[in-house]
Amino acid sequence: MTEQNQSAEAPASRIVIVMPTYNERQNVESIAGRVRAALPAADLLVVDDNSPDGTGDLADKLAEADPHVHVIHRTEKAGLGKAYIAGFGWALERGYDVIVEMDADGSHQPEHLPSLVAALDYADLSIGSRWIPAGQVVNWPKSRQALSRGANIYTRIMLGLGVRDATAGFRAYRAATLRTISLDQVESTGYCFQIDLTLRVADAGLRIVEVPITFVERERGASKMSNRIIAEAFWRVAQWGVTRRLRRRN
Repeated sequence: MTEQNQSAEAPASRIVIVMPTYNERQNVESIAGRVRAALPAADLLVVDDNSPDGTGDLADKLAEADPHVHVIHRTEKAGLGKAYIAGFGWALERGYDVIVEMDADGSHQPEHLPSLVAALDYADLSIGSRWIPAGQVVNWPKSRQALSRGANIYTRIMLGLGVRDATAGFRAYRAATLRTISLDQVESTGYCFQIDLTLRVADAGLRIVEVPITFVERERGASKMSNRIIAEAFWRVAQWGVTRRLRRRN
């Protein structure tokens, strides 16, 4: 486990897992069941972006059967970042103390949830990391591994972060952390949303730890990664890096 920045107080106990979905009907029920088994006292919030395959309808049925499951229906597919911002806002309004984000496609193993949440005993943000010792990637082609490793190296160089997996989307925040980092000013919509929030937490002087996870490539459904998402991340990181350097000079 690696860490960055200052110490933190012990977290409180109300936990919600925020899980955005778009065309994940094949996965959402099994992942929801594993989440509920891994953290039985926690709640699960599905944020569905009007999936045409009926994911939202299936999530509603899960919520009817289990009071720990909740659903937000959004009217359009507006990007991962916007979905998470909606989910975080819902959780903060309802007084949750720990807010977890994870994918619905099976790449994030719900069995890692207890260790990810436990890391908040001494951190403000814990990141499920593929690229620290004991972290693993299963069934990813070499090209995707190279892309992810390269993106994180680029991010560390441009932004001066000590985090090894700033692009990771499996992470747990203290509610106080999200209240500190001005979520209303976040404009990132794709996967660079994760880098954006990591940078904001670091710049706030809060403590970040990385917890090793096993990342498993999805078995069902299609990946949401695209050249547009990659380009957005590249240019935003470049802009943030230049801004930080200019700020230091001044």
